[in-house]
Amino acid sequence: MEQLSGQDAMFLHAELDNLPQHIGGVSIYDQSSAPGGKVRFKQILALLENRLHLSPIFRRKLVTVPGGVDRPYWVDDPDFDLEYHVRHIALPKPGDWRQLCILVSRLHSQSLPRGKPLWEIYIIEGLDNVEGLPPKCFALLMKVHHAAMDGATGAQFMNIMHDLEPTTAVHKAPAEPWTGEKVSTRTLLGKAYRNAWRKPGDTWKLAKQIVPAMRRISAGRKNEAFDTLDDKPETRFQGKISRHRVVEARKFDFDVVRAIKNTQPGTTVNDVMLTIVAGGLRRYLESKGELPEQSLVTGCPIDVRTEEERSAGGNMVGFMNVALHTQIANPAQRLKAVHDSAVGAKIYAQALGPRIILDITNFLPGNVLAVAMRAATATGLTEASIVYNTIITNVPGPPHQMYFCGATLIDSLSFGPLLPNVGLFHIVYSSVLNKRGTITLSFTACREMLPDPAFYAECLQESFEELEQATLGK
Repeated sequence: MEQLSGQDAMFLHAELDNLPQHIGGVSIYDQSSAPGGKVRFKQILALLENRLHLSPIFRRKLVTVPGGVDRPYWVDDPDFDLEYHVRHIALPKPGDWRQLCILVSRLHSQSLPRGKPLWEIYIIEGLDNVEGLPPKCFALLMKVHHAAMDGATGAQFMNIMHDLEPTTAVHKAPAEPWTGEKVSTRTLLGKAYRNAWRKPGDTWKLAKQIVPAMRRISAGRKNEAFDTLDDKPETRFQGKISRHRVVEARKFDFDVVRAIKNTQPGTTVNDVMLTIVAGGLRRYLESKGELPEQSLVTGCPIDVRTEEERSAGGNMVGFMNVALHTQIANPAQRLKAVHDSAVGAKIYAQALGPRIILDITNFLPGNVLAVAMRAATATGLTEASIVYNTIITNVPGPPHQMYFCGATLIDSLSFGPLLPNVGLFHIVYSSVLNKRGTITLSFTACREMLPDPAFYAECLQESFEELEQATLGK
């Protein structure tokens, strides 16, 4: 058994009826490269069965401590059933891109049951009329609770499920057969008692971090090294989140994005993608007559793992607040402003301490955080303050071609969870597919806040083209 970290548990406590906290991704495969040109469902089950021992995520479930007096634990599920977690469905007619997005959004909006290992896979056939896809492609939708992994862990998980060649590798099973765990209430309460004795020491360690962090932030403000972005506008993406979701995506050529980056010294690929999102938001809100005069602000998760922690599961994430400068009409000028804001955000994150959020969540009692979240939601306090207008996270994809049961991976897109008062979540996913570098910009949104996802996707596409013209003259 393994106890969840404070940050892992936070995603459980933040989960409400209308706010499931899982991450998801859709991978699309061309099965013509598989032996015989076809992948059968039983082959997929066999591949997953052979790789269950490679990641604890597959077979472990949650066990909560009585009374919520301590953080939950992961234990191996003695009743694990692979076929419960892997489902085989088909896309409704006509089987086009819109139908795929509708189906994925409906599946993504449904919470994962807490009594089972927190993941599901859907094999989706019938992609007959998705433009640009070869015949007989299929999709794999995977949902995994955020308590089990973050974006960096998810990238490692993809490597477990895929091969580098069309031939499917067989992994040797461990010498000892797998068995589940049964944990008694007495054991859980005993561990909670021992953990309680460590709290005074944890409090002292946290205080020793917070005091110098506040001094660094005060000095940074005095020297104008960064903008704390206290004044954030309210948009249609703030407010109460509904149960329903929409998803969409657009794909860009990595070489073009890199060329745009190179037009301004010091600019990063991530700065370019933030600028594309900023332009898309500007176009979308302007079309509704709702563009604020001041800049929208995005939260950007950052991986704070050390080199020794690269193989660690769960979540190790800090956050940066970056101004998107949606008030700037000129795309090239907006790119420069976004870059400057990102530099300032990094300085602020370093001043605060990139791991201080991890230590705070480890310190807070889980039951207190859960009650506070529910009370804030019930009283409307979650809508009273604006932390971010949207979230934009960068997820590294595979730097090489990958295969699943011999089928060639030809497209990937990712989806994140919505947060209280933040009804729009973007994921930037870079990968190499068919020997070509691509960047996919996908988003998840509350359907009531963004009822026209195809139009917003077009706004993102037009923002990219506008930025390309302004910087490269194309």
